[in-house]
Amino acid sequence: MSELFKIQQSLKVPKGQQNTFGKYKYRSCEDILEALKVPLGENSCYVVLSDSIEMIGDRFYIKATASLKKDGTVIEVATAYARESLTKKGMDDSQVTGTASSYARKYALNGLFAIDDTKDADTNEHTQQVSKPEPVISKPVPVISSHQYNQLVPLCMTDSEINLTGQAMLSYYKIQAITKLPASLFSEAMDKAARHSMGINGATDNAK
Repeated sequence: MSELFKIQQSLKVPKGQQNTFGKYKYRSCEDILEALKVPLGENSCYVVLSDSIEMIGDRFYIKATASLKKDGTVIEVATAYARESLTKKGMDDSQVTGTASSYARKYALNGLFAIDDTKDADTNEHTQQVSKPEPVISKPVPVISSHQYNQLVPLCMTDSEINLTGQAMLSYYKIQAITKLPASLFSEAMDKAARHSMGINGATDNAK
């Protein structure tokens, strides 16, 4: 276990990714693996990542396992789960699975190497990193209709793993729920969410 302690103490993983919509930085699974190369080499260890699919209730989850090994012996193991989205605009099934896998692997690595993501992009506290001003609107303000809500939510995917558009949108517009979005901002929100979704597709392909 001394190798794990040394790696945890020396590992530094800067947030090398920039979310242009939410205006925050975050670290990816790829960033963590890149930062691990030196401390792993110094301790003659290596990491093995694997995925499996489990059904919990009526939904499929990706279970990622991160194992720290040395000379073929397992030193420590950590696991994390990520739920596949029911729909993801612009993605085929393999891309949706890949997105969930990347998310689960990231958090398995976080748990294994004690990486603190308390204020990272995909947690509830990431809003502290966003400094967008609140839109100046008069009150009372008409909010989006149920039809508009059903159009916007598939792009937001607030319960999705890697695609954080929904959470970023709440922070950007200073609202508590998508249903509170002012109707006057619907077209703008749709455009931002769609462009962000296309960006996530590219990032997912590069991570494979």
